[in-house]
Amino acid sequence: MKLLVSRRLPESVMEAAAARFDVTCRDTTLPMDHAECVAALRDYDFALPTLGDAFTAQAFDAAGDIRTKLLANFGVGYNHIDAGAAREAGVEVSNTPGAVTDATADIALTLILMTARRAGEGERLVRAGAWDGWHPTQMLGLHVTGKTVAVIGMGRIGQAIARRCHFGFGCRIVYVNRSPKSVDFPAEQLPMVTALVGADIVVLATPGGAETHHLIGSDEFAMMQRHAIFINISRGDVVDEAALVAALAVKRIAGAGLDVYEFEPAVPAELREMENVTLLPHLGTAALEVREAMGMMALDNVIAVADGKPAPNAV
Repeated sequence: MKLLVSRRLPESVMEAAAARFDVTCRDTTLPMDHAECVAALRDYDFALPTLGDAFTAQAFDAAGDIRTKLLANFGVGYNHIDAGAAREAGVEVSNTPGAVTDATADIALTLILMTARRAGEGERLVRAGAWDGWHPTQMLGLHVTGKTVAVIGMGRIGQAIARRCHFGFGCRIVYVNRSPKSVDFPAEQLPMVTALVGADIVVLATPGGAETHHLIGSDEFAMMQRHAIFINISRGDVVDEAALVAALAVKRIAGAGLDVYEFEPAVPAELREMENVTLLPHLGTAALEVREAMGMMALDNVIAVADGKPAPNAV
């Protein structure tokens, strides 16, 4: 059976896939375009796509006679796949929940600390040879311990971020979510407005997709405290990026830490030039053991469907 891997995965995953399937792996790190997605649906029994591979409703319509049984997404977010169109075409979609939780939460904490304590700015100062020595009022930032953290989206990753903030830094946790969550630490569910108004740190951890597109924009930034920092480890288009740039430019909020961007890999020049912004290149799950676990989970879904069983992680 033929398996398409859209971008090369860790060698242990590639070897495991080759032991079971006739594997084709694209020789580029760029996302699949429309024509490639159409061809994949026509020519392969299974595909293992990832972020940005555009399996849209139009791709399913254009494919006509679809051979693919499963799109085993490499990653928990699958907003680049039209899951409804896939179901109508008889194609299952799976993802890799759980495997990404801790690594992504760790990156959120990295961004919180770097942004609050101006670590990126400080490193640039040292590397430029411009540091003239310690003094009492140099580069004063936000003290994280004991602050109020608002987590927008309290799924697995949101809970892992909140847990780290509570147990690691004694933070008060408030959250915005469609349903209440039962967790092993104090956390108060609040409406969006109340959470944003009272937070020192706002962390965005929602899924991407039409329902959350531009969930955070000008109105939401206007609600935040001027000393607050904003962190996004979800999907770039959950934030109106132009509104974020505007809020930062007039110091409506104190800073931002971003691992994702609305039009990535394009990052606005305004963000790149701001000292109060921490910018990472979508490092959320970028650890070898995590990427291996993700790949093996995606492959387990493919093997299950190949054996006539349901995908363990169907969406």
